[in-house]
Amino acid sequence: MSSERPINPRFDEDVHFNLSSGPARYQTYTDKPVQYFTVVDKEDGSVLGYLWADDEEAAAFESREAGGPRAMNEASFWIRRLRRAKERGLPSSQALAELYGDPDTAGKGRPLPGSLADAPNAAAVEALAQGN
Repeated sequence: MSSERPINPRFDEDVHFNLSSGPARYQTYTDKPVQYFTVVDKEDGSVLGYLWADDEEAAAFESREAGGPRAMNEASFWIRRLRRAKERGLPSSQALAELYGDPDTAGKGRPLPGSLADAPNAAAVEALAQGN
């Protein structure tokens, strides 16, 4: 009798992963020009982050680094709203306009009136959120 354990032949097989569909999402980066607005805290008016979108397929929320945990937590709320807009088939620019026009949000933040602006791309908004 041998003291060696038999090796399972399945260890030599290739592993294959099949991508399954998940929730509808916009792309989270673009080099195209974007529009964005500032999201502020409902209680004290501090800046929590920025919601941006291009004309068709990209949109995201950038938490303001200096906003701390409250800003990071706010990101999940805006991301869920973007996913719901994508599920309804809205182009990203239309989703941005809809979210900007809705001051009664359920999260901690709200769109800052008059803050809708243009940026050359998503990286510019990200740099704004990081304080650069």
